[in-house]
Amino acid sequence: MSLVLLTILVLLASISPLLTFAALWQLKEWRWDRLREHLRETGWLQLIGKVRPLLLLLVFFGVPITLTALTLLNVTQILLKKQRYPVWTTKALVLTTTSLCITALLPYSLLSITDYLLVFLPLFQPLTLALALVLWKPIDHYLKQRILSRAKHLRSQFPHLTVIGITGSVGKTTTKELLTHLLQDLHPIVTPEHVNTELGVAQWLIQVLKNDAAQDRILIVEMGAYRKGEIKTLCASTQPTIGIITYIGKQHLGLFGSQKNLCDAKGELFEALPSSGHAFLGADSPYIEELKQKCQYPCHIIEKKTQLKNPHFNADLPAAVAKHLGVSDEDIQKHLKTFSLPQKTFTIREENGITVLDDTHNSSPESFRAAIEWARKQPHERKILLAAGIIELGKESKKIHKELGTLAAPIFQEAIILNNHCAKTFELGFGKPLQPITPACRQARYNLQPHSLLVCIGRIPQSLITKITSTKNPITQ
Repeated sequence: MSLVLLTILVLLASISPLLTFAALWQLKEWRWDRLREHLRETGWLQLIGKVRPLLLLLVFFGVPITLTALTLLNVTQILLKKQRYPVWTTKALVLTTTSLCITALLPYSLLSITDYLLVFLPLFQPLTLALALVLWKPIDHYLKQRILSRAKHLRSQFPHLTVIGITGSVGKTTTKELLTHLLQDLHPIVTPEHVNTELGVAQWLIQVLKNDAAQDRILIVEMGAYRKGEIKTLCASTQPTIGIITYIGKQHLGLFGSQKNLCDAKGELFEALPSSGHAFLGADSPYIEELKQKCQYPCHIIEKKTQLKNPHFNADLPAAVAKHLGVSDEDIQKHLKTFSLPQKTFTIREENGITVLDDTHNSSPESFRAAIEWARKQPHERKILLAAGIIELGKESKKIHKELGTLAAPIFQEAIILNNHCAKTFELGFGKPLQPITPACRQARYNLQPHSLLVCIGRIPQSLITKITSTKNPITQ
Protein backbone atom coordinates (compact mmCIF):
# COMPACT_ATOMS: atom_id res chain seq x y z
CA MET A 1 0.00 0.00 0.00
CA SER A 2 1.29 3.47 -0.84
CA LEU A 3 2.53 5.85 1.82
CA VAL A 4 -0.28 8.31 1.05
CA LEU A 5 -3.01 5.72 1.63
CA LEU A 6 -1.33 4.53 4.83
CA THR A 7 -1.19 8.12 6.08
CA ILE A 8 -4.89 8.61 5.33
CA LEU A 9 -5.73 5.41 7.24
CA VAL A 10 -3.62 6.57 10.18
CA LEU A 11 -5.46 9.90 10.28
CA LEU A 12 -8.88 8.27 10.07
CA ALA A 13 -7.96 5.82 12.83
CA SER A 14 -6.67 8.68 15.01
CA ILE A 15 -9.68 11.01 14.86
CA SER A 16 -11.76 9.45 17.64
CA PRO A 17 -8.97 9.19 20.28
CA LEU A 18 -7.90 12.74 19.41
CA LEU A 19 -11.42 14.14 19.84
CA THR A 20 -11.90 12.27 23.12
CA PHE A 21 -8.68 13.61 24.60
CA ALA A 22 -9.28 17.13 23.28
CA ALA A 23 -12.74 17.18 24.89
CA LEU A 24 -11.29 16.09 28.23
CA TRP A 25 -8.37 18.51 28.18
CA GLN A 26 -10.61 21.39 27.18
CA LEU A 27 -12.86 20.53 30.13
CA LYS A 28 -9.74 20.87 32.27
CA GLU A 29 -9.11 24.28 30.64
CA TRP A 30 -6.03 23.01 28.75
CA ARG A 31 -4.17 22.89 32.05
CA TRP A 32 -1.42 20.34 32.66
CA ASP A 33 -1.99 20.26 36.43
CA ARG A 34 -5.72 19.56 36.24
CA LEU A 35 -5.22 16.95 33.53
CA ARG A 36 -2.55 15.24 35.65
CA GLU A 37 -4.82 15.03 38.68
CA HIS A 38 -7.75 13.79 36.61
CA LEU A 39 -5.77 11.01 34.93
CA ARG A 40 -4.06 10.07 38.18
CA GLU A 41 -7.44 9.30 39.69
CA THR A 42 -9.29 7.92 36.65
CA GLY A 43 -6.54 6.33 34.54
CA TRP A 44 -5.42 6.65 30.93
CA LEU A 45 -7.60 3.85 29.61
CA GLN A 46 -10.58 6.20 29.23
CA LEU A 47 -8.69 8.03 26.47
CA ILE A 48 -8.29 5.02 24.16
CA GLY A 49 -10.99 2.65 25.39
CA LYS A 50 -10.71 -1.06 26.03
CA VAL A 51 -11.28 -2.24 22.46
CA ARG A 52 -8.51 -0.38 20.61
CA PRO A 53 -5.61 -2.14 22.35
CA LEU A 54 -7.22 -5.49 21.47
CA LEU A 55 -7.54 -4.50 17.81
CA LEU A 56 -3.78 -4.02 17.67
CA LEU A 57 -3.52 -7.82 17.68
CA LEU A 58 -4.77 -7.68 14.09
CA VAL A 59 -1.33 -6.38 13.14
CA PHE A 60 -0.39 -10.02 12.48
CA PHE A 61 -2.77 -9.83 9.49
CA GLY A 62 -1.18 -6.63 8.25
CA VAL A 63 -0.94 -2.93 9.06
CA PRO A 64 -3.70 -1.84 6.60
CA ILE A 65 -6.19 -4.30 8.11
CA THR A 66 -5.45 -3.08 11.64
CA LEU A 67 -5.82 0.58 10.70
CA THR A 68 -9.04 -0.18 8.83
CA ALA A 69 -10.46 -1.95 11.90
CA LEU A 70 -9.57 1.04 14.09
CA THR A 71 -11.23 3.35 11.58
CA LEU A 72 -14.42 1.24 11.53
CA LEU A 73 -14.47 1.39 15.34
CA ASN A 74 -14.32 5.19 15.14
CA VAL A 75 -17.15 5.30 12.61
CA THR A 76 -19.27 3.02 14.79
CA GLN A 77 -18.63 5.18 17.85
CA ILE A 78 -19.65 8.31 15.96
CA LEU A 79 -22.78 6.73 14.45
CA LEU A 80 -23.89 5.45 17.85
CA LYS A 81 -23.41 8.99 19.21
CA LYS A 82 -20.94 7.81 21.84
CA GLN A 83 -18.13 10.06 20.61
CA ARG A 84 -17.09 12.97 22.84
CA TYR A 85 -16.32 16.26 21.09
CA PRO A 86 -14.61 19.43 22.28
CA VAL A 87 -16.43 22.74 22.01
CA TRP A 88 -15.08 24.09 18.73
CA THR A 89 -13.41 27.26 19.93
CA THR A 90 -10.55 28.75 17.92
CA LYS A 91 -8.06 27.20 20.33
CA ALA A 92 -9.62 23.75 20.07
CA LEU A 93 -9.64 23.94 16.26
CA VAL A 94 -6.01 25.07 16.07
CA LEU A 95 -4.74 22.44 18.49
CA THR A 96 -6.62 19.48 16.98
CA THR A 97 -5.63 20.51 13.44
CA THR A 98 -1.99 20.86 14.49
CA SER A 99 -2.14 17.46 16.18
CA LEU A 100 -3.45 15.87 12.98
CA CYS A 101 -0.70 17.55 10.98
CA ILE A 102 1.91 16.10 13.35
CA THR A 103 0.29 12.68 13.00
CA ALA A 104 0.33 12.98 9.21
CA LEU A 105 4.08 13.66 9.21
CA LEU A 106 5.04 10.78 11.49
CA PRO A 107 4.51 7.91 8.96
CA TYR A 108 7.31 9.33 6.80
CA SER A 109 9.73 8.88 9.71
CA LEU A 110 8.39 5.62 11.12
CA LEU A 111 8.39 3.75 7.80
CA SER A 112 12.16 4.00 7.73
CA ILE A 113 12.12 1.84 10.90
CA THR A 114 9.11 -0.44 10.41
CA ASP A 115 5.54 0.04 9.23
CA TYR A 116 4.23 -1.87 12.27
CA LEU A 117 4.75 1.27 14.36
CA LEU A 118 1.98 3.02 12.39
CA VAL A 119 -0.76 1.07 14.18
CA PHE A 120 0.27 2.68 17.50
CA LEU A 121 -0.15 6.27 16.27
CA PRO A 122 -3.93 6.42 16.99
CA LEU A 123 -3.22 5.48 20.61
CA PHE A 124 -0.60 8.20 20.93
CA GLN A 125 -2.93 11.11 20.11
CA PRO A 126 -2.61 12.49 23.67
CA LEU A 127 1.11 12.97 22.96
CA THR A 128 0.60 14.68 19.60
CA LEU A 129 -2.01 17.01 21.13
CA ALA A 130 0.36 17.78 24.00
CA LEU A 131 3.10 18.57 21.46
CA ALA A 132 0.68 20.86 19.60
CA LEU A 133 -0.05 22.72 22.84
CA VAL A 134 3.67 23.14 23.52
CA LEU A 135 4.30 24.47 19.99
CA TRP A 136 1.54 27.05 20.29
CA LYS A 137 2.31 28.03 23.89
CA PRO A 138 4.45 31.13 23.12
CA ILE A 139 1.75 32.61 20.88
CA ASP A 140 -0.98 31.58 23.32
CA HIS A 141 0.92 33.26 26.19
CA TYR A 142 1.43 36.45 24.16
CA LEU A 143 -2.26 36.68 23.21
CA LYS A 144 -3.34 36.03 26.81
CA GLN A 145 -1.06 38.75 28.20
CA ARG A 146 -2.33 41.15 25.56
CA ILE A 147 -5.94 40.55 26.58
CA LEU A 148 -5.13 40.86 30.29
CA SER A 149 -3.25 44.10 29.70
CA ARG A 150 -6.11 45.56 27.68
CA ALA A 151 -8.66 44.64 30.36
CA LYS A 152 -6.50 46.23 33.05
CA HIS A 153 -6.10 49.42 30.98
CA LEU A 154 -9.85 49.71 30.36
CA ARG A 155 -10.66 49.11 34.02
CA SER A 156 -8.28 51.92 35.07
CA GLN A 157 -10.42 54.36 33.07
CA PHE A 158 -13.36 53.71 35.43
CA PRO A 159 -11.85 54.62 38.84
CA HIS A 160 -15.22 55.01 40.58
CA LEU A 161 -16.63 51.68 39.45
CA THR A 162 -17.87 49.32 42.18
CA VAL A 163 -16.50 45.84 41.50
CA ILE A 164 -17.41 42.93 43.76
CA GLY A 165 -15.09 39.92 43.62
CA ILE A 166 -16.40 36.55 44.82
CA THR A 167 -14.20 33.52 45.48
CA GLY A 168 -14.06 30.50 47.80
CA SER A 169 -14.02 26.71 47.68
CA VAL A 170 -17.80 26.32 47.42
CA GLY A 171 -20.82 28.52 46.84
CA LYS A 172 -19.28 31.07 44.46
CA THR A 173 -21.93 30.74 41.77
CA THR A 174 -24.86 30.64 44.19
CA THR A 175 -23.50 33.67 46.06
CA LYS A 176 -23.12 35.52 42.76
CA GLU A 177 -26.66 34.66 41.68
CA LEU A 178 -28.25 35.60 45.01
CA LEU A 179 -26.31 38.87 45.24
CA THR A 180 -27.42 39.72 41.70
CA HIS A 181 -31.01 38.98 42.73
CA LEU A 182 -30.75 41.16 45.84
CA LEU A 183 -29.22 44.04 43.85
CA GLN A 184 -31.69 43.76 40.96
CA ASP A 185 -32.95 47.32 41.44
CA LEU A 186 -29.36 48.56 40.93
CA HIS A 187 -29.03 46.57 37.67
CA PRO A 188 -25.60 45.00 38.28
CA ILE A 189 -23.49 43.57 35.46
CA VAL A 190 -22.50 39.99 36.21
CA THR A 191 -20.03 37.45 34.84
CA PRO A 192 -21.87 34.80 32.79
CA GLU A 193 -22.18 31.17 33.82
CA HIS A 194 -18.83 29.29 33.91
CA VAL A 195 -16.82 32.50 33.34
CA ASN A 196 -14.45 32.79 36.30
CA THR A 197 -10.91 32.32 34.95
CA GLU A 198 -8.24 34.96 34.29
CA LEU A 199 -8.76 34.98 30.52
CA GLY A 200 -12.52 34.48 30.53
CA VAL A 201 -13.11 37.33 32.99
CA ALA A 202 -10.70 39.64 31.13
CA GLN A 203 -12.51 39.06 27.83
CA TRP A 204 -15.88 39.65 29.50
CA LEU A 205 -14.58 42.84 31.17
CA ILE A 206 -13.36 44.23 27.85
CA GLN A 207 -16.80 43.76 26.32
CA VAL A 208 -18.52 45.34 29.33
CA LEU A 209 -16.27 48.38 29.59
CA LYS A 210 -16.52 49.21 25.90
CA ASN A 211 -19.88 50.69 26.87
CA ASP A 212 -19.68 53.96 28.80
CA ALA A 213 -22.98 53.05 30.44
CA ALA A 214 -20.96 50.81 32.80
CA GLN A 215 -19.59 53.94 34.55
CA ASP A 216 -22.19 53.98 37.33
CA ARG A 217 -23.00 50.27 37.44
CA ILE A 218 -22.00 47.54 39.87
CA LEU A 219 -19.91 44.68 38.48
CA ILE A 220 -20.08 41.26 40.14
CA VAL A 221 -17.18 38.98 39.26
CA GLU A 222 -16.90 35.30 40.13
CA MET A 223 -13.24 34.33 40.58
CA GLY A 224 -11.96 30.75 40.35
CA ALA A 225 -8.41 29.52 40.93
CA TYR A 226 -6.43 26.28 40.95
CA ARG A 227 -3.11 27.62 42.27
CA LYS A 228 -1.54 30.64 43.90
CA GLY A 229 -1.30 33.80 41.81
CA GLU A 230 -4.44 33.31 39.73
CA ILE A 231 -6.77 35.36 41.95
CA LYS A 232 -4.05 38.02 42.01
CA THR A 233 -4.06 38.11 38.20
CA LEU A 234 -7.85 38.32 38.15
CA CYS A 235 -7.74 41.22 40.60
CA ALA A 236 -5.11 43.04 38.54
CA SER A 237 -7.60 43.12 35.66
CA THR A 238 -10.82 43.79 37.57
CA GLN A 239 -9.49 45.88 40.49
CA PRO A 240 -12.26 44.87 42.94
CA THR A 241 -13.41 47.25 45.66
CA ILE A 242 -15.44 44.69 47.63
CA GLY A 243 -14.36 41.10 48.28
CA ILE A 244 -16.37 38.05 49.32
CA ILE A 245 -14.77 34.75 50.34
CA THR A 246 -17.55 32.19 50.75
CA TYR A 247 -15.65 29.36 52.45
CA ILE A 248 -12.19 27.79 52.63
CA GLY A 249 -12.76 24.07 52.13
CA LYS A 250 -10.77 21.24 50.57
CA GLN A 251 -11.76 21.56 46.92
CA HIS A 252 -8.82 20.98 44.51
CA LEU A 253 -6.38 20.04 47.27
CA GLY A 254 -4.48 17.95 44.73
CA LEU A 255 -3.62 21.17 42.90
CA PHE A 256 -3.00 23.48 45.86
CA GLY A 257 -1.10 20.95 47.95
CA SER A 258 -2.64 21.98 51.27
CA GLN A 259 -5.66 23.80 52.70
CA LYS A 260 -3.31 26.56 53.90
CA ASN A 261 -2.09 27.10 50.32
CA LEU A 262 -5.71 27.21 49.19
CA CYS A 263 -6.43 29.81 51.88
CA ASP A 264 -3.49 31.94 50.74
CA ALA A 265 -4.63 31.70 47.11
CA LYS A 266 -8.20 32.78 47.91
CA GLY A 267 -6.87 35.44 50.28
CA GLU A 268 -5.25 37.21 47.33
CA LEU A 269 -8.68 38.79 46.79
CA PHE A 270 -8.53 40.52 50.19
CA GLU A 271 -4.92 41.57 49.60
CA ALA A 272 -5.89 43.24 46.32
CA LEU A 273 -8.65 45.45 47.77
CA PRO A 274 -7.88 49.18 48.20
CA SER A 275 -7.67 50.87 51.59
CA SER A 276 -11.26 52.03 51.08
CA GLY A 277 -12.41 48.47 50.38
CA HIS A 278 -14.62 46.09 52.37
CA ALA A 279 -14.19 42.35 52.89
CA PHE A 280 -16.97 39.87 53.70
CA LEU A 281 -16.28 36.39 55.06
CA GLY A 282 -18.46 33.56 56.36
CA ALA A 283 -18.08 32.98 60.11
CA ASP A 284 -18.01 29.19 59.62
CA SER A 285 -14.99 29.30 57.31
CA PRO A 286 -11.60 28.03 58.53
CA TYR A 287 -8.61 30.39 58.61
CA ILE A 288 -10.67 33.44 59.59
CA GLU A 289 -7.83 35.03 61.53
CA GLU A 290 -5.34 34.47 58.70
CA LEU A 291 -7.72 36.06 56.21
CA LYS A 292 -8.49 39.01 58.49
CA GLN A 293 -4.77 39.78 58.69
CA LYS A 294 -4.71 40.32 54.95
CA CYS A 295 -7.18 43.21 55.32
CA GLN A 296 -6.12 46.83 55.85
CA TYR A 297 -9.79 47.90 55.85
CA PRO A 298 -13.06 46.69 57.44
CA CYS A 299 -13.51 42.90 57.38
CA HIS A 300 -17.08 41.78 58.07
CA ILE A 301 -17.49 38.28 59.55
CA ILE A 302 -21.00 37.11 58.71
CA GLU A 303 -22.89 34.50 60.72
CA LYS A 304 -25.26 32.15 58.91
CA LYS A 305 -28.82 32.77 60.12
CA THR A 306 -31.04 32.81 57.03
CA GLN A 307 -31.97 29.33 55.76
CA LEU A 308 -32.44 28.57 52.07
CA LYS A 309 -32.97 25.14 50.59
CA ASN A 310 -29.21 24.55 50.46
CA PRO A 311 -28.18 23.93 54.11
CA HIS A 312 -24.50 24.62 53.43
CA PHE A 313 -24.94 27.94 51.65
CA ASN A 314 -24.58 31.15 53.68
CA ALA A 315 -27.29 33.44 52.31
CA ASP A 316 -26.38 36.11 54.85
CA LEU A 317 -23.09 36.84 53.05
CA PRO A 318 -24.66 38.33 49.90
CA ALA A 319 -27.39 39.88 52.06
CA ALA A 320 -24.74 41.73 54.08
CA VAL A 321 -23.11 43.05 50.91
CA ALA A 322 -26.47 44.18 49.54
CA LYS A 323 -27.19 46.04 52.77
CA HIS A 324 -23.73 47.64 52.63
CA LEU A 325 -24.62 48.91 49.14
CA GLY A 326 -27.83 50.53 50.35
CA VAL A 327 -30.52 47.90 49.88
CA SER A 328 -33.03 48.07 52.72
CA ASP A 329 -33.75 45.16 55.06
CA GLU A 330 -37.32 45.08 53.75
CA ASP A 331 -36.20 44.72 50.13
CA ILE A 332 -33.63 42.09 51.07
CA GLN A 333 -36.28 39.97 52.78
CA LYS A 334 -38.67 40.47 49.88
CA HIS A 335 -36.08 39.38 47.31
CA LEU A 336 -34.94 36.41 49.40
CA LYS A 337 -38.46 34.98 49.20
CA THR A 338 -38.42 35.04 45.39
CA PHE A 339 -34.93 33.62 44.88
CA SER A 340 -34.46 30.23 43.22
CA LEU A 341 -31.19 28.34 43.47
CA PRO A 342 -29.24 27.91 40.21
CA GLN A 343 -30.16 24.87 38.17
CA LYS A 344 -28.64 21.60 39.45
CA THR A 345 -27.50 23.31 42.65
CA PHE A 346 -29.27 21.54 45.53
CA THR A 347 -32.57 21.56 43.66
CA ILE A 348 -35.36 19.13 44.49
CA ARG A 349 -37.79 17.64 41.98
CA GLU A 350 -39.98 14.61 41.38
CA GLU A 351 -39.31 11.96 38.70
CA ASN A 352 -41.80 9.08 38.38
CA GLY A 353 -42.91 9.67 41.95
CA ILE A 354 -39.33 9.55 43.24
CA THR A 355 -37.83 12.56 45.02
CA VAL A 356 -34.53 13.62 43.41
CA LEU A 357 -32.02 15.92 45.06
CA ASP A 358 -30.04 17.32 42.12
CA ASP A 359 -26.68 18.75 43.22
CA THR A 360 -24.89 17.89 39.99
CA HIS A 361 -23.58 21.35 39.08
CA ASN A 362 -20.39 20.54 40.93
CA SER A 363 -19.23 18.78 44.07
CA SER A 364 -16.92 19.31 47.02
CA PRO A 365 -16.44 17.53 50.35
CA GLU A 366 -18.46 20.27 52.04
CA SER A 367 -21.43 20.10 49.66
CA PHE A 368 -21.32 16.28 49.80
CA ARG A 369 -21.57 16.36 53.61
CA ALA A 370 -24.41 18.89 53.39
CA ALA A 371 -26.37 16.60 51.04
CA ILE A 372 -25.88 13.61 53.37
CA GLU A 373 -27.05 15.64 56.37
CA TRP A 374 -30.09 16.88 54.40
CA ALA A 375 -30.97 13.31 53.39
CA ARG A 376 -30.76 12.19 57.03
CA LYS A 377 -33.64 14.51 57.91
CA GLN A 378 -35.92 13.33 55.10
CA PRO A 379 -38.81 10.94 55.87
CA HIS A 380 -38.33 8.56 52.90
CA GLU A 381 -37.96 4.89 53.83
CA ARG A 382 -35.68 4.04 50.90
CA LYS A 383 -32.73 6.31 50.09
CA ILE A 384 -30.21 5.85 47.26
CA LEU A 385 -26.99 7.83 46.82
CA LEU A 386 -25.66 8.47 43.30
CA ALA A 387 -22.35 10.35 43.20
CA ALA A 388 -19.66 11.04 40.64
CA GLY A 389 -16.89 11.03 43.23
CA ILE A 390 -14.71 14.04 44.00
CA ILE A 391 -11.48 14.40 42.07
CA GLU A 392 -8.45 16.70 42.47
CA LEU A 393 -8.24 16.03 46.22
CA GLY A 394 -4.66 14.74 46.02
CA LYS A 395 -3.41 12.78 49.04
CA GLU A 396 -6.59 13.64 50.97
CA SER A 397 -8.81 11.72 48.50
CA LYS A 398 -8.83 8.35 50.30
CA LYS A 399 -9.36 9.89 53.73
CA ILE A 400 -12.20 12.13 52.56
CA HIS A 401 -14.06 9.45 50.58
CA LYS A 402 -13.81 6.95 53.44
CA GLU A 403 -15.20 9.60 55.81
CA LEU A 404 -18.06 10.36 53.41
CA GLY A 405 -18.83 6.64 53.17
CA THR A 406 -18.99 6.42 56.97
CA LEU A 407 -21.37 9.40 57.12
CA ALA A 408 -23.60 7.95 54.40
CA ALA A 409 -23.78 4.39 55.76
CA PRO A 410 -26.59 4.83 58.34
CA ILE A 411 -28.68 6.94 55.96
CA PHE A 412 -28.58 5.28 52.53
CA GLN A 413 -29.57 1.68 51.79
CA GLU A 414 -27.52 1.69 48.59
CA ALA A 415 -24.86 3.86 46.97
CA ILE A 416 -23.42 4.22 43.47
CA ILE A 417 -20.07 5.98 42.98
CA LEU A 418 -19.19 6.41 39.30
CA ASN A 419 -15.46 6.95 39.78
CA ASN A 420 -13.90 3.54 40.53
CA HIS A 421 -10.93 5.09 42.33
CA CYS A 422 -13.22 7.01 44.68
CA ALA A 423 -15.64 4.09 45.05
CA LYS A 424 -13.03 1.75 46.58
CA THR A 425 -12.31 4.00 49.55
CA PHE A 426 -15.93 5.17 49.90
CA GLU A 427 -16.93 1.52 50.21
CA LEU A 428 -14.52 1.02 53.13
CA GLY A 429 -16.42 3.64 55.09
CA PHE A 430 -19.84 2.61 53.78
CA GLY A 431 -19.34 -0.91 55.12
CA LYS A 432 -21.41 -2.66 52.44
CA PRO A 433 -20.94 -3.36 48.72
CA LEU A 434 -21.65 -0.47 46.37
CA GLN A 435 -23.88 -0.83 43.35
CA PRO A 436 -21.46 -0.87 40.39
CA ILE A 437 -22.16 0.73 37.01
CA THR A 438 -20.31 -1.67 34.77
CA PRO A 439 -21.11 -3.75 31.65
CA ALA A 440 -21.57 -6.75 33.94
CA CYS A 441 -24.56 -5.17 35.67
CA ARG A 442 -26.21 -3.36 32.79
CA GLN A 443 -29.32 -5.46 33.23
CA ALA A 444 -29.63 -4.57 36.93
CA ARG A 445 -32.87 -2.89 37.86
CA TYR A 446 -33.58 -0.73 40.86
CA ASN A 447 -37.35 -0.66 40.56
CA LEU A 448 -37.47 2.25 42.97
CA GLN A 449 -40.87 2.58 44.52
CA PRO A 450 -42.67 5.93 44.61
CA HIS A 451 -41.72 8.06 47.60
CA SER A 452 -38.11 6.85 47.48
CA LEU A 453 -35.25 9.39 47.62
CA LEU A 454 -32.40 9.60 45.11
CA VAL A 455 -29.56 11.97 46.09
CA CYS A 456 -27.37 12.94 43.11
CA ILE A 457 -24.02 14.63 43.77
CA GLY A 458 -21.39 15.75 41.24
CA ARG A 459 -21.21 15.68 37.44
CA ILE A 460 -23.78 13.00 36.58
CA PRO A 461 -25.54 12.79 33.19
CA GLN A 462 -29.28 13.29 33.35
CA SER A 463 -29.71 10.16 31.22
CA LEU A 464 -28.34 8.02 34.06
CA ILE A 465 -30.59 9.70 36.63
CA THR A 466 -33.58 9.08 34.37
CA LYS A 467 -32.72 5.39 33.98
CA ILE A 468 -32.32 4.86 37.70
CA THR A 469 -35.66 6.54 38.45
CA SER A 470 -37.37 4.55 35.71
CA THR A 471 -39.03 1.24 36.67
CA LYS A 472 -38.70 -0.05 33.12
CA ASN A 473 -35.17 0.64 31.95
CA PRO A 474 -31.99 -1.16 33.06
CA ILE A 475 -29.10 0.94 34.32
CA THR A 476 -26.64 1.62 31.52
CA GLN A 477 -23.92 4.12 30.89
